[in-house]
Amino acid sequence: MKRLMNQNKVELSQINTLPQTSGIYIFWGESALPLYIGKSVNIRSRVMSHMRAADEVKMIAQSRHIEYVETAGEMGALLLEAWLIKKRSPLYNVRLRRLRSLCTIKLINTLGDLTPQILTRQDLDVGHEDGIYGLFGSSHSAQKKLRDLAAQHHLCMGLLGLEKISKRGCFGVQLRTCQGACVGLEDRQAHDQRLQQALEYLKIHVWPYEDAIDVVEQSGNWVQRHHIHNWRYLGTWCSRSKYTSAVDHQQFDLDTYKILVKPIMLGAVNIEPHV
Repeated sequence: MKRLMNQNKVELSQINTLPQTSGIYIFWGESALPLYIGKSVNIRSRVMSHMRAADEVKMIAQSRHIEYVETAGEMGALLLEAWLIKKRSPLYNVRLRRLRSLCTIKLINTLGDLTPQILTRQDLDVGHEDGIYGLFGSSHSAQKKLRDLAAQHHLCMGLLGLEKISKRGCFGVQLRTCQGACVGLEDRQAHDQRLQQALEYLKIHVWPYEDAIDVVEQSGNWVQRHHIHNWRYLGTWCSRSKYTSAVDHQQFDLDTYKILVKPIMLGAVNIEPHV
């Protein structure tokens, strides 16, 4: 990790020596914790934009030096940024911090009827388990999502486990926000099909490979191989150092999943078997 340093503040002349390449950068103040960690395909340009941002004056005033790590491509920068933010807990980073809890919605099939159940991190097997939808920071957030979907798609709050069902049905029947699947006014299969369709965009993909893979990035003769398994980032091998930098957490991480899922499922990155 390379450093630009000044005892009082970060000087513009120092920033002009930053590389115009992909990587991460760290603003440091006088404490043991970093002020801010970011990533960019052009480190110098991104740091310059921080210096010009009116809403970041306080952070810049506290900054004493900048460290940076170059990467062979954008994927490496994204993965390293997400991991470092959780490891170092920077003062001014709110996004990408580690969630203390993680919940999802799983559809349980009981004799052909589908019922959503909220699972916590302890019950999750993300990467192997099919039929799970959304990743949330709390059970309350998962319940709110179900309530929002119920309102948008005229689903029954009672059948979703969010309200009690009386002999006259759920409260939504009286308000005509529920089409009456809870009292036989609507076919249950039609209701459940609508539920599945409403959740589809939140579906968490099962890991599509039998084992670990390498996402390979190259810049000239420089090659980095990012080791991935079950949507978990395990570390990076670098051709410059001939060394693999391993990360120190094996739990499923929502931000890492978001970084990886689209490019991997769409085949938009170079993937090779892990060696």
